[in-house]
Amino acid sequence: MISEQKEANKAILLKSVNYLENDGYEDIKADVEGLETPKSYTKQSDKSTITPDIVAFKNGRKHYFEISQKSDKPNQLKTKWRFLDVYTRAKNHNFKIITTRGNYKFTQEMLSDLNLQKNAIRL
Repeated sequence: MISEQKEANKAILLKSVNYLENDGYEDIKADVEGLETPKSYTKQSDKSTITPDIVAFKNGRKHYFEISQKSDKPNQLKTKWRFLDVYTRAKNHNFKIITTRGNYKFTQEMLSDLNLQKNAIRL
């Protein structure tokens, strides 16, 4: 999600955190009340910040999760996903997309536009 959507979609973020806890992920960080906020990264060209939606550990590996929601600013979302994909591959971490009902087609179109081969986690 882009930062403008986080407040409106807090319930989906909490549902995703709950799903990950039940799936065995530990040390979960998310931008919601009661959890630590994940580390942000600053884009040098325009001084904008990129913060992953959820960061968690499982079996000693760090996993980054992005929640896919329809957006009026798909280019911002594409930039964020491209950065997280490149960063996680460089650091040998995992990057996954979580999507909800009504957003499957949007998510698949975004992934195909970015040429990313990912299977979205459907909640």
